[in-house]
Amino acid sequence: MRARLLPLLIVLMAAVLLALGIPLAASLAAARQQKVVVDRIDDTAYFAAITRSVMDTTQGPQDEGRTLSRALESYYGIYGIRVGVFLPGDAPLANAPETWLLPDEGEVRDAFEEALLSRRSHDPEQVWPWQRGRLVVASPVVRDGDVVAVVVTDSPTGQMRSQILRGWLLIGAGEIAAMLLAVGAALRLTGWVLRPVRVLDATTHAIASGRLKSRVAAAGGPPELRRLARSFNEMADNVEDVLEQQRAFVADASHQLRNPLSALLLRIELLALELPEGNEEIASVQAEGKRLAQVLDDLLDLALAEHTEADLSITDIGALAAERVAAWAPTAEAQGVTLVGDCPATTGWADPVALSSALDAVIDNAVKFTPRDERVEVTVTADGDTATVVVTDRGPGLTDDELARVGDRFWRSGRHQNIKGSGLGLSISRALLAAGGGSIAYEHHEPHGLKVTVRVPRSAPAA
Repeated sequence: MRARLLPLLIVLMAAVLLALGIPLAASLAAARQQKVVVDRIDDTAYFAAITRSVMDTTQGPQDEGRTLSRALESYYGIYGIRVGVFLPGDAPLANAPETWLLPDEGEVRDAFEEALLSRRSHDPEQVWPWQRGRLVVASPVVRDGDVVAVVVTDSPTGQMRSQILRGWLLIGAGEIAAMLLAVGAALRLTGWVLRPVRVLDATTHAIASGRLKSRVAAAGGPPELRRLARSFNEMADNVEDVLEQQRAFVADASHQLRNPLSALLLRIELLALELPEGNEEIASVQAEGKRLAQVLDDLLDLALAEHTEADLSITDIGALAAERVAAWAPTAEAQGVTLVGDCPATTGWADPVALSSALDAVIDNAVKFTPRDERVEVTVTADGDTATVVVTDRGPGLTDDELARVGDRFWRSGRHQNIKGSGLGLSISRALLAAGGGSIAYEHHEPHGLKVTVRVPRSAPAA
């Protein structure tokens, strides 16, 4: 969640900084240029005043014109700005450098033509650091209401563009610093907000994995998330209480029903002694009674399996599987089924009693549903962090719909209703394995049959 939330916050913060930084950079560039333009306006006004005095002198413009020319040349020599005073007919009254004349077109010509209309030329367009434009300012020299000359300045923009670029670099550095500060604040903020969510997620996963004692530890974060954590703990307590009551009820009911059922079966046996031998009705009653007793025993085993904590230890999974194969070999042989095992030494963390019971249920099913002259194979392997026991048979197998339900309590395939069993064996196996962090999975075995995979962790469980 943090990986999804952080980019969103960073994009929003970057958008805000850009929305502030871009107008600031444009304003800085405009201010720098405006300062230069104002200086050029003052300069043209000064030269216009000198030009008026030259045009008003009784000695004629020629002598005073030399004074104006020296002023323009001094200005050009100091600032490198081309400047000229041009008569309405384009003839230069004075200019610096002397080779600079009015062009036929371009910015200088446009500014000159505008000044001839008795107004200062409009402000030049904005010059950006990547452009090599020039700033042209023209002011008219007016005498008796008529324009007698025009002062034109043509300024290079290199220094101004450098100043704008330096200002932009400062703004960029400030934006980067602000962005880094904002990212750091976002990291702290998302960590503070999401820490309770991560704790809640881990606890939820632990409870879903069967560790019902897990609870959300007290942590910081917003008040809403702290309240959610308390509510979650209360809910988990209530769910655990309900499950505990359910398990206790199943165990007590199984135990309480077992004694009356045993007495009933005993009376049936006594009644059978008084009936003719081979009576089908009494035999059917006895079979159903024994089946009911088996269901009660399995219910009691299931309740205990779901209630008892696993006693985990480092176990030789290969040796334990080989032991169960040897124990079931006579039963398989009696049914005409070949039971073989490939069980190399492989260690894992498991409850030996629980794992033995689970393997007994799986091998029992495999042998029970495998036809005569077929094979049941038990293979032990190590795959990274898990030890795996795979039991495959060549029986009729299960359909996709049946695979989705196998392991459910009391579920049996409609094709196998006449085969002895209560439908609780695999449920008990799953409960026993889950208590120790293991799992059991079912899939098709080609060309036909069922493949059951039992996995247990090879690393020590978390405290």
